Amino acid sequence: MPLPFLTADRAFDAADDDVALPFDDHDLWRRPYRPGPWRVGGAALLLLLASFVLLAAMVIAFAGALPGATVCIGVAALFICGALRILRMGTWVSRHGLRHVALFSTTTLPWAKVKALRTAQQPVRWLGLPRTVQGQALVLVRDGDEPVTLLTDHNGDFLSRVEAFDRAADTIEAWGAEYGPER
Repeated sequence: MPLPFLTADRAFDAADDDVALPFDDHDLWRRPYRPGPWRVGGAALLLLLASFVLLAAMVIAFAGALPGATVCIGVAALFICGALRILRMGTWVSRHGLRHVALFSTTTLPWAKVKALRTAQQPVRWLGLPRTVQGQALVLVRDGDEPVTLLTDHNGDFLSRVEAFDRAADTIEAWGAEYGPER
């Protein structure tokens, strides 16, 4: 018995696998990999903490101390915004360029300014902490600037997932080869 709902994202009968899917729009910003378990777990812990703070705000509001409840709601809103930002962190690509989203900053670079994207063996930060270990990194080289590390195999997305890092780095390098300037 065929189960068509299991094959909704790919056509087994299609002879040509190079045809772009109808929802594959290269003008939209997309992260070519899934967020890793460490990143999702950290965001989940922040959301759990925000729920406890919101519960405390409700108790404080029922006790009659509205300024304290307002402060608790503000703190919970900061936790929720932080969790959403943690989930959004990473490297995003589109036909227009490359976007590197960090916790407190976002850098967008058009493909014309990208000189090279390469995978390098170098000391990398373990889960974004000050401790460094030897690992692989996807490095962005711009004209006249020092190289910028986009992804590492020891960050929150790829720790203990070397194959996922290789796929993500290859995908981002392929986007750079397709839309970057002629090298």
